Amino acid sequence: MPGTRRVNGPITFIIGLLLIAFGAYVVVAARTSHGLVPLLIGCALAYLGWRGGRAATIVLGHALVVMGCYMLTWGIYLLPYSKPIPAHIFGRPLFWGFITLFGGICAIYHGFCNCVRRRPSCQAVPDNS
Repeated sequence: MPGTRRVNGPITFIIGLLLIAFGAYVVVAARTSHGLVPLLIGCALAYLGWRGGRAATIVLGHALVVMGCYMLTWGIYLLPYSKPIPAHIFGRPLFWGFITLFGGICAIYHGFCNCVRRRPSCQAVPDNS
């Protein structure tokens, strides 16, 4: 049907919706602004899942790299106050900074991938021997 829109990346769209719900829950339940980061990332992922696009993926990747570097720096600052328990390992910004940084690098590489540029993948060169 012409004029109808379909979701280009359903997994990305679902992850974005889950992050939006989680961020909104944190903002409302905790009455703090700590949920704004997952809320914003969720909005960006939902947009990417709905519309797709190379430029938006690359811009999101660069924003995630910057955010990941900030979180890594914050996590290193908090390292003397952390204990080697799972709550401090997975709950502090050092772990999530690495995840965000590598996710941003992945998004940048994916922005230059053939599947995003809508080109056929590289074909093997025939051997003329």
